[in-house]
Amino acid sequence: MNKYGTILVVDDNASILTAMRYLLDATFERILTLERPDDILKTMAQETVDIVLLDMNFSLGVNSGQEGLFWLRTIRKQHPQTPVVLLTAYADVALAVKGLKSGAADFITKPWDNDELVRKLKDVLDMQQEVVSLDEVEKDHIRRTIDRCHGNLTQAAELLGITRQTLYNKMKRLT
Repeated sequence: MNKYGTILVVDDNASILTAMRYLLDATFERILTLERPDDILKTMAQETVDIVLLDMNFSLGVNSGQEGLFWLRTIRKQHPQTPVVLLTAYADVALAVKGLKSGAADFITKPWDNDELVRKLKDVLDMQQEVVSLDEVEKDHIRRTIDRCHGNLTQAAELLGITRQTLYNKMKRLT
Protein backbone atom coordinates (compact mmCIF):
# COMPACT_ATOMS: atom_id res chain seq x y z
CA MET A 1 0.00 0.00 0.00
CA ASN A 2 1.34 3.42 -0.92
CA LYS A 3 1.58 5.86 1.93
CA TYR A 4 0.74 9.53 1.79
CA GLY A 5 3.55 12.07 2.32
CA THR A 6 4.03 14.15 5.46
CA ILE A 7 1.44 15.25 7.99
CA LEU A 8 2.03 17.91 10.63
CA VAL A 9 -0.09 17.41 13.75
CA VAL A 10 -0.30 20.41 16.09
CA ASP A 11 -1.89 19.87 19.51
CA ASP A 12 -0.91 21.04 22.99
CA ASN A 13 -1.75 17.63 24.47
CA ALA A 14 1.24 15.25 24.30
CA SER A 15 -1.09 12.23 24.66
CA ILE A 16 -3.02 13.27 21.56
CA LEU A 17 0.25 13.62 19.61
CA THR A 18 1.33 10.13 20.71
CA ALA A 19 -2.04 8.66 19.75
CA MET A 20 -1.84 10.38 16.34
CA ARG A 21 1.66 8.99 15.72
CA TYR A 22 0.39 5.43 16.29
CA LEU A 23 -2.85 5.95 14.37
CA LEU A 24 -1.31 7.65 11.32
CA ASP A 25 1.86 5.54 11.03
CA ALA A 26 0.29 3.15 8.51
CA THR A 27 -1.06 6.01 6.39
CA PHE A 28 1.76 8.59 6.24
CA GLU A 29 5.46 8.38 5.38
CA ARG A 30 6.30 11.01 8.00
CA ILE A 31 4.40 12.32 10.99
CA LEU A 32 5.65 15.60 12.43
CA THR A 33 4.21 16.76 15.73
CA LEU A 34 4.24 20.08 17.54
CA GLU A 35 2.89 20.99 20.95
CA ARG A 36 3.19 24.72 20.28
CA PRO A 37 1.64 26.44 17.28
CA ASP A 38 4.37 29.10 17.37
CA ASP A 39 6.66 26.61 15.58
CA ILE A 40 4.30 25.86 12.68
CA LEU A 41 5.71 28.30 10.12
CA LYS A 42 9.32 27.48 11.01
CA THR A 43 8.61 23.76 10.62
CA MET A 44 6.76 24.27 7.35
CA ALA A 45 9.66 26.35 6.02
CA GLN A 46 12.08 23.51 6.79
CA GLU A 47 9.91 20.53 5.81
CA THR A 48 7.60 19.63 2.95
CA VAL A 49 4.24 19.24 4.64
CA ASP A 50 1.36 17.75 2.66
CA ILE A 51 -1.39 18.32 5.23
CA VAL A 52 -1.79 19.92 8.67
CA LEU A 53 -4.02 18.57 11.44
CA LEU A 54 -4.50 21.58 13.71
CA ASP A 55 -6.03 21.74 17.18
CA MET A 56 -8.30 24.73 17.76
CA ASN A 57 -7.34 25.58 21.35
CA PHE A 58 -3.89 25.87 22.91
CA SER A 59 -4.26 28.02 26.04
CA LEU A 60 -5.45 26.37 29.24
CA GLY A 61 -9.09 27.17 29.92
CA VAL A 62 -9.67 28.75 26.51
CA ASN A 63 -12.07 26.90 24.24
CA SER A 64 -13.31 29.54 21.79
CA GLY A 65 -11.35 28.15 18.86
CA GLN A 66 -9.94 31.61 18.06
CA GLU A 67 -6.33 30.42 18.40
CA GLY A 68 -6.93 27.69 15.85
CA LEU A 69 -8.63 30.12 13.48
CA PHE A 70 -5.68 32.51 13.81
CA TRP A 71 -3.19 29.74 12.98
CA LEU A 72 -5.39 28.47 10.17
CA ARG A 73 -5.37 31.91 8.53
CA THR A 74 -1.61 32.24 9.11
CA ILE A 75 -0.89 28.87 7.50
CA ARG A 76 -3.22 29.59 4.57
CA LYS A 77 -1.45 32.92 3.95
CA GLN A 78 2.04 31.40 3.89
CA HIS A 79 1.16 27.99 2.41
CA PRO A 80 -2.11 28.37 0.47
CA GLN A 81 -1.76 24.97 -1.23
CA THR A 82 -1.38 23.02 2.03
CA PRO A 83 -4.72 21.75 3.32
CA VAL A 84 -5.52 22.23 7.00
CA VAL A 85 -7.94 20.01 8.92
CA LEU A 86 -9.17 21.41 12.23
CA LEU A 87 -9.40 19.29 15.38
CA THR A 88 -11.29 20.28 18.51
CA ALA A 89 -13.05 18.92 21.57
CA TYR A 90 -15.34 21.95 21.69
CA ALA A 91 -17.16 21.59 18.41
CA ASP A 92 -20.13 23.64 17.46
CA VAL A 93 -21.66 24.38 14.10
CA ALA A 94 -20.73 28.08 14.14
CA LEU A 95 -17.05 27.30 14.80
CA ALA A 96 -16.99 24.66 12.08
CA VAL A 97 -18.52 27.10 9.59
CA LYS A 98 -16.00 29.81 10.59
CA GLY A 99 -13.15 27.36 10.10
CA LEU A 100 -14.40 26.22 6.70
CA LYS A 101 -14.95 29.83 5.59
CA SER A 102 -11.41 30.62 6.71
CA GLY A 103 -10.07 27.92 4.41
CA ALA A 104 -10.06 24.72 6.47
CA ALA A 105 -10.38 21.59 4.35
CA ASP A 106 -12.39 19.73 7.01
CA PHE A 107 -13.27 19.63 10.69
CA ILE A 108 -12.83 16.71 13.12
CA THR A 109 -14.12 16.52 16.70
CA LYS A 110 -12.48 14.93 19.71
CA PRO A 111 -12.93 12.19 20.64
CA TRP A 112 -12.58 11.05 17.06
CA ASP A 113 -13.37 7.79 15.33
CA ASN A 114 -10.01 6.42 14.08
CA ASP A 115 -11.32 5.12 10.75
CA GLU A 116 -13.24 8.32 10.04
CA LEU A 117 -10.27 10.55 10.89
CA VAL A 118 -7.97 8.61 8.56
CA ARG A 119 -10.64 8.57 5.83
CA LYS A 120 -11.13 12.36 6.09
CA LEU A 121 -7.39 13.02 5.88
CA LYS A 122 -7.08 10.73 2.85
CA ASP A 123 -10.11 12.36 1.20
CA VAL A 124 -8.63 15.83 1.66
CA LEU A 125 -5.32 14.75 0.14
CA ASP A 126 -7.02 12.88 -2.69
CA MET A 127 -9.04 16.02 -3.49
CA GLN A 128 -5.73 17.83 -4.05
CA GLN A 129 -5.17 15.45 -6.96
CA GLU A 130 -8.52 16.23 -8.58
CA VAL A 131 -8.93 16.64 -12.31
CA VAL A 132 -8.30 20.14 -13.66
CA SER A 133 -11.27 22.03 -15.07
CA LEU A 134 -12.13 21.91 -18.75
CA ASP A 135 -11.43 25.64 -18.99
CA GLU A 136 -7.89 25.07 -17.71
CA VAL A 137 -7.32 22.22 -20.16
CA GLU A 138 -8.70 24.30 -23.03
CA LYS A 139 -6.61 27.35 -22.06
CA ASP A 140 -3.44 25.25 -21.90
CA HIS A 141 -4.22 23.55 -25.24
CA ILE A 142 -4.86 26.89 -26.97
CA ARG A 143 -1.64 28.38 -25.52
CA ARG A 144 0.44 25.39 -26.66
CA THR A 145 -1.13 25.47 -30.12
CA ILE A 146 -0.43 29.20 -30.53
CA ASP A 147 3.15 28.62 -29.35
CA ARG A 148 3.52 25.80 -31.86
CA CYS A 149 2.32 28.15 -34.61
CA HIS A 150 4.77 30.85 -33.45
CA GLY A 151 1.93 33.25 -32.67
CA ASN A 152 0.16 32.86 -36.02
CA LEU A 153 -3.49 32.90 -34.88
CA THR A 154 -4.90 31.98 -38.30
CA GLN A 155 -2.76 28.85 -38.39
CA ALA A 156 -3.55 28.04 -34.73
CA ALA A 157 -7.29 28.36 -35.41
CA GLU A 158 -6.97 26.00 -38.38
CA LEU A 159 -5.10 23.43 -36.26
CA LEU A 160 -7.76 23.70 -33.56
CA GLY A 161 -10.54 23.29 -36.15
CA ILE A 162 -12.19 26.62 -35.29
CA THR A 163 -12.45 30.02 -36.91
CA ARG A 164 -10.05 32.81 -36.07
CA GLN A 165 -12.96 34.76 -34.49
CA THR A 166 -13.87 31.77 -32.29
CA LEU A 167 -10.22 31.55 -31.21
CA TYR A 168 -10.25 35.25 -30.29
CA ASN A 169 -13.46 34.75 -28.30
CA LYS A 170 -12.03 31.74 -26.45
CA MET A 171 -8.81 33.59 -25.67
CA LYS A 172 -10.81 36.55 -24.34
CA ARG A 173 -13.08 34.30 -22.22
CA LEU A 174 -10.22 32.24 -20.77
CA THR A 175 -7.95 35.12 -19.72
